Amino acid sequence: MIAVIQRVTSANVTIDDNVVGHIDQGLVILLGVMDDDDEDDTNYLVNKISGLRIFNDENEKMNLSIKDVLGSALVISQFTLCADTQKGRRPSFIHAALPEKGNELYADFMKKMKGQGVPVQSGEFGAMMKVNIQNDGPVTIVLDSKK
Repeated sequence: MIAVIQRVTSANVTIDDNVVGHIDQGLVILLGVMDDDDEDDTNYLVNKISGLRIFNDENEKMNLSIKDVLGSALVISQFTLCADTQKGRRPSFIHAALPEKGNELYADFMKKMKGQGVPVQSGEFGAMMKVNIQNDGPVTIVLDSKK
């Protein structure tokens, strides 16, 4: 499972010009589910992200987690994170999870983030979305549950 997390001051996601999710301070989490991912991958990323100290404290040091700052998460499914670009110029997505499994682990990820006390907003699995991000820093981190 691959996650790209961005610290934001605000973000929203629209589908067909309708805002379906919005957060203020927190994290945008782009989540890619691979065909060999399971609940262990979900648990790893939820625990890592919810405790990752990437928000500034009173001394402007990255020392606080999303829970410490009472931030929210906007979680967006993004199978293109699973792209294999080793050969040729066209990405291959053969290692991305099939939609049923991808949606199941995406939903489980969000449920477990909520279980950590993080308010969660989301897009819609499989939909064409526009994500608007006000990146803070910018701070962008890539996490892979297999590494």
